[in-house]
Amino acid sequence: MATLKDVAKKANVSKMTVSRVINHPQLVTDELKQLVYQAMEELNYRPNMAAKALAQNRTLIVKVLILEEMDATEPYYMNLLSGIAKGLDKYQYSLQLMTENTIDTGNSDGYIITGMRESDYEWIRKIDKPLILYGENTYGVPFVDSDNRQAEFKATEYAFKKGYDHIIFVGIDVPEYFERQREQGYQDALAQHPDHTAQIHRIRNSSTAAAELVERLDAHLEPNTCFVCASDRIALGIQRGLKSLGRTMPDDVGVIGFDGVFLDQIASPQLTTVKQKVLDMGIACVEQLMRLIEGESLKERACYFEADLVERGSTRL
Repeated sequence: MATLKDVAKKANVSKMTVSRVINHPQLVTDELKQLVYQAMEELNYRPNMAAKALAQNRTLIVKVLILEEMDATEPYYMNLLSGIAKGLDKYQYSLQLMTENTIDTGNSDGYIITGMRESDYEWIRKIDKPLILYGENTYGVPFVDSDNRQAEFKATEYAFKKGYDHIIFVGIDVPEYFERQREQGYQDALAQHPDHTAQIHRIRNSSTAAAELVERLDAHLEPNTCFVCASDRIALGIQRGLKSLGRTMPDDVGVIGFDGVFLDQIASPQLTTVKQKVLDMGIACVEQLMRLIEGESLKERACYFEADLVERGSTRL
């Protein structure tokens, strides 16, 4: 089994330098870190994590807190947690999944929180350890998220490109920043087409509510309309409502979702959707948090990912 001395010899540095790279990497140049990491990898050297934690006065634990209700039928949060776990593994950290009621149980080196609502900010701001939010916000808290505004702009422009004459936006009825940004993306696209009138509906994030909305709109639903939805769940309900009314997709009516994690694939026809890079964003949450734990300053508070538009059968191809 390789030792610290072996790594030092392989990297042509001192044992003290290797120890510093392992325990206090913020004090070492990137060039030295690369030399040591490469030597560790070639020798399959694994640091003594208990010793590392003791040396740094750390727990090597990150608490992950999900504040919104998870649906067992969707793997959205499993993708996010897989990304976080993958990111933490690189740093040999453990993940501790918490609820709001158990957040004070045990110690940790930092927090990743997702599902924060406006009402949560007051207690979250009192957390005195490094913190990254999964979800954009206006409170100055560092975050990782999709560029919601740009993504919904892209979806709406795609609907115009496919020749739909009427574009209806169906948003989620919550007073949250991500929702306002998705709606703004739709508005931005409409501004590029001044001959079109914005049509906006806000409902709870429910396929049942979406199907009921379509039934209410039936008498006023123009041919050649496309629904741009703030979630795949809503888009799935829109599809169900359209089918019950005998509307055909994609030529008579088109539907575009948002998320691209699971529901888009079981829809019939399969959903054209805005696909978020959830796994990659989970990894990015860890990378940003580790910088804070190491005492670094983040160059940007906002870490945005560009979502991809996936074309499927719910719109004209």
